[in-house]
Amino acid sequence: MCSYLGIDTSNYTTSVAYCLSDGTVTHQKKLLPVKSGEKGLRQSDAVFHHVNMLPDVFDDLVSEVRVTPCTVGVSSKPRNEVGSYMPCFNVGVSFAKVISHLLNIPYYEFSHQSGHIAAALYSAKKLDLLKKEFLAFHVSGGTTEALLVSPDKDNIINEKIVARTLDLNAGQLIDRIGVMMGLDFPAGARLEELALKCCDEFKAKPCLKGNDCCLSGAENMCNKMKLDHKSNEEIAKFCMEYVGATIDKMCESVLKEYGNMPVLFAGGVMSNSIIRKKLESKYKAIFGLPQFSSDNAAGIAVLTAIKAGNLNEY
Repeated sequence: MCSYLGIDTSNYTTSVAYCLSDGTVTHQKKLLPVKSGEKGLRQSDAVFHHVNMLPDVFDDLVSEVRVTPCTVGVSSKPRNEVGSYMPCFNVGVSFAKVISHLLNIPYYEFSHQSGHIAAALYSAKKLDLLKKEFLAFHVSGGTTEALLVSPDKDNIINEKIVARTLDLNAGQLIDRIGVMMGLDFPAGARLEELALKCCDEFKAKPCLKGNDCCLSGAENMCNKMKLDHKSNEEIAKFCMEYVGATIDKMCESVLKEYGNMPVLFAGGVMSNSIIRKKLESKYKAIFGLPQFSSDNAAGIAVLTAIKAGNLNEY
């Protein structure tokens, strides 16, 4: 049985995955360490951690599935745009090229964003959407974008940005509020736990400019709530409600302009249960499982298998 290796070295996660020719995916990942109280990592630090962690993550994968890959794929840039670049992806590219040369197997490059989309579709059993046009939201600490996705013979996924944040990313906002409360970075999961303890409902008023959004105002409002001695649970709930309302309005605006089509929500922020509940029923939207929503190499492995022409389900 053929196996297709995927590698992803994003800014906060080292990840590797196998996709077998029967469609089975196994993946392993580790978060990069961030010191308590800090809001992120410099690229130089991320590169250092990836270099040190990637062999260990490979060991974890091989101990679970002992196969030799017949093709290797890697995320080489954040998105499918000219000039899109982030140094941390060079670590994965270097490892993938060495494996390709050593085993004399094909090597493919994809964007990190394409990997997110493919991982979410795979976990939702909706890979057939890659043959159609659909709307995909990629919402994370580094990205808040709506993408018009269409089939592309060469790249498999062709993405056109139709809406984006003009300042903070949604995950960036969530992490900043979490760190303000004294939580460790990344703060999404812990902030969600706090928000779920709050029974209050907030009527958030998103700030949109056309289809695009602005999220920095929400950070100011959360800071004011802290000064007004609101509880951490209330602040967390307001933050999540604001992000959910913003994504809702963006989706509404984009569909109005481009017409009704299937909607996919991908990225770490989209694993949040509060936000998901708000969007899922309204748009009959597709969501990936939480473990396939945050950064992972599973989507890259799936795209590698598809590109090689050996994933029968697709």
